[in-house]
Amino acid sequence: MRNIGVISDTHGLMRPEAIAALRGSDLILHAGDIGRIEVLLALQQIAPVVAVRGNVDKGAWAASLPEREVICVDGRSICLLHNLKELNLNPATAGFNAVVSGHSHQPKLQIEETVLYLNPGSAGPRRFKLPVSIGRLLLSDGELRGEVVELDVPRST
Repeated sequence: MRNIGVISDTHGLMRPEAIAALRGSDLILHAGDIGRIEVLLALQQIAPVVAVRGNVDKGAWAASLPEREVICVDGRSICLLHNLKELNLNPATAGFNAVVSGHSHQPKLQIEETVLYLNPGSAGPRRFKLPVSIGRLLLSDGELRGEVVELDVPRST
C-alpha cells in the first residue's frame, strides 16, 4: 500500500498534530498557501514533498513553486493545484485519476466521472468553525481511495 499525505492552507503554521498525522507517508502533497519555507522543510523531514504555490505564497522562496503539478504514482495520475476553480480542463478526459486542491479551507472528498477529488481542508490557523484537517490518498492493488482526517486540536487555535 502507498500512503500519500495531503495537506493545504497551512499559512505558515506547521502544527505538531499535522506532523504526527502525516508520519508514515511515502509522499506528501501540499496544495498551496504554504505561507513559509519552514513548512516545506518540516514536511521534508517526513517524506518527499511535492508542493504548488497558492495565492498567499509570495517572495523568493515561493517563486520556483509551480501553480500546477501532475504526479504519477504507481500508474495513477494526480493533478495538484491550489484553487479548483482554476482547473481549465476536464480531468477525466485528461486522464487524471485524482485532483487534489485546497484554497476553500473546507475538506471535501468526492468522485465525479471516475475522478477522485480531494480537498484536505486547512491544517493552518482555524477559520470560522471549519475543522483543522489533512487528507490521504491510499493506493492498494491498483485501487485509489482518499480520506480526510480531522486533527484533534484545541478549538481556540
